[in-house]
Amino acid sequence: MRQISAVEPELPTRRRVAFYSHDTQGLGHVRRTSLLARAVVDADPDVDVLLLSGAREATSLPLPERTEVVTLPRVGKDPDRGYGPRTWGGTLDDVVRVRAGVIDGALAAFRPDVLVVDKVPLGVGGELLPALRCLRAEGGTACVLGLRDVLDTPEVAVREWREQRSTSVIERFFDEVWVYGDARVYDPLTEYALPEHVAARAVFTGYLGRGRASTTSTGYLGRGRTVGTPAPTSADPYVLCLVGGGQDGAALAEAFAAAPLPPGHGGVLVTGPYLPEAARDRLHAVAAGRDDLEVHAFVRDVVPLIEGAAAVVTMGGYNSVCELLASGRPGLVVPRTHPRAEQLVRACRLADLGLLDVLVGAITPDRVGAWLARTAVDDAPRRPEVDVDLDGLSRVPELVDGLVDRLAHRDEAPARPAAATPHPQNQEEEHRATA
Repeated sequence: MRQISAVEPELPTRRRVAFYSHDTQGLGHVRRTSLLARAVVDADPDVDVLLLSGAREATSLPLPERTEVVTLPRVGKDPDRGYGPRTWGGTLDDVVRVRAGVIDGALAAFRPDVLVVDKVPLGVGGELLPALRCLRAEGGTACVLGLRDVLDTPEVAVREWREQRSTSVIERFFDEVWVYGDARVYDPLTEYALPEHVAARAVFTGYLGRGRASTTSTGYLGRGRTVGTPAPTSADPYVLCLVGGGQDGAALAEAFAAAPLPPGHGGVLVTGPYLPEAARDRLHAVAAGRDDLEVHAFVRDVVPLIEGAAAVVTMGGYNSVCELLASGRPGLVVPRTHPRAEQLVRACRLADLGLLDVLVGAITPDRVGAWLARTAVDDAPRRPEVDVDLDGLSRVPELVDGLVDRLAHRDEAPARPAAATPHPQNQEEEHRATA
């Protein structure tokens, strides 16, 4: 553990906010984190942001001004062996020790006013524990745990919550828990029966939906076009397929590529950077034989592409669904069911509320094509049961302001017992959680 210096350097005058994203698979977590960072910077011209991530692609996403990225050695998940170093040899413990040192050193030097941790309270393998201990001891940082709306099925989520001792970790280290969702759609506090002292820290921000388009967008990567040219217009209609990062999107991508498209419409398929190479080769071969299909690995800002589509077929990740809901475009969500059922739970709940359609079971070109034919030319507006709150990105800066204000007056208010001196049982649970 690092030692607190007896002589501290002069405190920074600008506000500082740090975001941590563990990023063991895909782009979902780091995309959400970069959006939060941009919302904070857009709302405050006098803030510096540090983004800690294990995804190299973080530096390729549209990032706001005054934001620096510290990329950590990467961790991957093997279906047979579990988590381990993605690039190096050795064990998970080996790479976690390096990551923990980088995180602790970066946060010690940056000294954020607010630290927002994405989903995993102690990070991969407990790598955040040294930094959280020191930040709590120094007392100058408010810590937040950010959770997406759905973690998994209630059975799985409750079991993992208990195994990771999340309740005691939150009591010890976190001031607030932000839920990036609308409780009328899905309420994890109720669904997972979370304890009252966790619920007392919880704030529903609304979905991170509106305000996603980047002011630094480089445009749409279109057929015969170059980066920076405009997306298709109403005179060039298209239907769109998104498969997230692509690591588990091959079946949907290939079904869309082979599907019959609505008359007068082209097809645009964005595979994500993690689609297996063999699947990518097959898709490019299919596209070469069609004059109505484009295949692209990555688009820096997908929001304008979604907003311009006649209909959207997508997997059910948090970011994809937020973008779809905010666009108002008709959508078919094809959720994955393994290794987590999070996408399936979310898609079915939204479908029950009339917000989108969901395809469960066999993913075939005929089923995808039938939905496109029925939907792309149907202008009838949906009448959902819930007017979903999609304004989370505009609320997060207000929550940051509130935490900083509370931090400034912390000496005047009674300290929370859990944040000061944890119960011995909580100390033991914390130790077991990171063993």
